[in-house]
Amino acid sequence: MNQLSRPRRVAVVAATPVSMFNLAIPELLFERVEIDGEPGYETVICAPEPGPVPTTGGLDLHVRQGLDIVRDADTVLVVGTGHRYTPDPRTVTALREAAAAGKRIASICSGAFALAEAGLLDGRRATTYWNQAEELRRRYPEVDLTGDVLYVQDGQFLTASGYAAGIDLCLHMIRTDYGAAVANEVARLALVAPVRPGGQTQFTHTPLPPERGEVCADTRGWAMRRLDQPLTLTDLARHAGVSVRTLTRRFHAESGVSPLQWLLHQRVERARELLETTALPMDQVARACGLGTADSLRAHVVRRTGLTPSAYRAQFSRLGTGAVASTSSVA
Repeated sequence: MNQLSRPRRVAVVAATPVSMFNLAIPELLFERVEIDGEPGYETVICAPEPGPVPTTGGLDLHVRQGLDIVRDADTVLVVGTGHRYTPDPRTVTALREAAAAGKRIASICSGAFALAEAGLLDGRRATTYWNQAEELRRRYPEVDLTGDVLYVQDGQFLTASGYAAGIDLCLHMIRTDYGAAVANEVARLALVAPVRPGGQTQFTHTPLPPERGEVCADTRGWAMRRLDQPLTLTDLARHAGVSVRTLTRRFHAESGVSPLQWLLHQRVERARELLETTALPMDQVARACGLGTADSLRAHVVRRTGLTPSAYRAQFSRLGTGAVASTSSVA
């Protein structure tokens, strides 16, 4: 099982009142990971006080596990309420102990308040739900709060902004643990967008905003299947059945970037996946993702990640750990 003796354990800590949407995200994604036919994760929900836990929807959820399971977890993920709240002191203590033990600590939405209350984000970059940002900044001025990103990783600590950004955070953790191919397969199974970068100290860059519409969805899917081909604005507009001007306007409204910016982003992401999961020479990687030449591949990968393609492959290659290494992955 990918050289692991057991699944990676994720303790999901429910804040009170917990957002049912935020709480569902880890189970939705982590439980879909399979490595050589075995589960990649074991996800357990816990709370400071086992039993009925109020939700923001007015229902009560029965949580069986207390915070003692945090001690045996590899990752501790605090899911927020979507509203202002005061973290439970027992959760704060458990987070401090987990951090001291070197565990990965993450939060979704206002769960960042618990990490900040524990002092784990002092002097670190972090993010939270946009309408709670000023409150977090006021209460915890030592936190280097970053806005307009999906998620941020600073060392062992990860924070995601609101709601759907939690999906991106979990996919990022899956990618870190098992590689891009596994994370993208999970995204396909869950019918969500593929892995999108957020903000992290190793690779500082601007992520794509969440896609908001479906008018250009078919054209985006069509282009994703043809990244190895030269695609122009005219090609994209012809597929969408609109003028170039209309395509550009609609594309920006839905994706937050121009069609060509989106296309470049997807090509670099494809290049990263190929570098992680194949042993293809650099010129073949460049052609397979539509970047043309090895020199162009190098320029874009360095700009995106801060690493040369060779250095990126050396650091993140999944070859020999269950990843696909054949050229068939290029198709």
